[in-house]
Amino acid sequence: MKVAIVCYPSHGGSGVIASELALGLAERGHTAHIVSYAVPFRLGEFNPRVKLHEVEVSTYPLFKYPPYTLGLATKLAEVATEEKLDIIHAHYAVPHAVSAFLAREILGAGAPKIVTTLHGTDITLVGADESFHRVTKFAMEVSDAVTAVSKYLKRRTIEEFSLERDIDVIYNFVDTSRGHEAPECGRELWAPNGEKILMHASNFRPVKRVSDVVRIFDLVRKDVPSKLLLVGEGPERLFVQQLVKELKLKEHVHFLGEQDNLDTILGCADLFLLPSEQESFGLVALEAMSCRVPVVGAAVGGLPEVVIHGETGYLAPVGEIRAMAEGAIELLTKAPRHAQFADAGRSRAVSAFDAAKIIPQYEALYERLL
Repeated sequence: MKVAIVCYPSHGGSGVIASELALGLAERGHTAHIVSYAVPFRLGEFNPRVKLHEVEVSTYPLFKYPPYTLGLATKLAEVATEEKLDIIHAHYAVPHAVSAFLAREILGAGAPKIVTTLHGTDITLVGADESFHRVTKFAMEVSDAVTAVSKYLKRRTIEEFSLERDIDVIYNFVDTSRGHEAPECGRELWAPNGEKILMHASNFRPVKRVSDVVRIFDLVRKDVPSKLLLVGEGPERLFVQQLVKELKLKEHVHFLGEQDNLDTILGCADLFLLPSEQESFGLVALEAMSCRVPVVGAAVGGLPEVVIHGETGYLAPVGEIRAMAEGAIELLTKAPRHAQFADAGRSRAVSAFDAAKIIPQYEALYERLL
């Protein structure tokens, strides 16, 4: 099959999954065409079955903002014609599925089928905005198939948009062959005296509650000698840096910025913190589990479908930083318990969320449409 994958080239979950899906399809003999405004960071190496098509948007004085949706639709129609695409797989309803629909209308008979994958932000933030609600619903209704990355997101989408169409749940996935053998990650640089290492990675948006991460760490450090690694960039970083300074934690907290290969850093961690107030799936938690790192976070959204409370980590209500800190302290001070959770997390990642199990579900969906 020839599949166009439309995505943002970001470090977020949708960009990671779209890129890994392209690589997985290529390994299985298909041709994947990445259509985006830049090369996704996971696709740095050449692969003959993964072709990149950069969307160029011209700027004219007439337009206050460059019309990316129209530029993307034009590029999709061009690629579909030249490459004889079977499927356009849009990651995000707005604007990607809308552009795919426009391309299909331009092409007419014989146009590729459209699959739209919902990742969460397009429903809980963009779609919830009144100015985008109607077009988001339209994009889903005109798609040939719609998938959601969790049962929670499927339920939330149906409720928010009163959808009557089918939505397939296809979970996010990881390549479990990577990161689980604890590579040399320079642990001694962060914890020279054998301290425990806690870690958080996100885009530092308010919804991620990175300040809660710092406050949890502050409570943990009073009982357990430890360090905190913060991976990512975003609007809350300056506020978090100020909080670290106010709590006199500067020498114990390391800001690592955006990192392309998170699994190599996860090999250093003893515990992963994810106290978000909204998570449609929690891909980074799955990546941690795959690397044998237990997760402590918020029992919200789709995260309980990934992290099993009391088995692979501990989940508490949003904002309950003391409960999360207590769970973290228990795991960091009881080695057998930590080992049990680490093994259970790794086992769950392999058995339920490995790429070799999930990518065939997308293949089956494509074949069903064709």
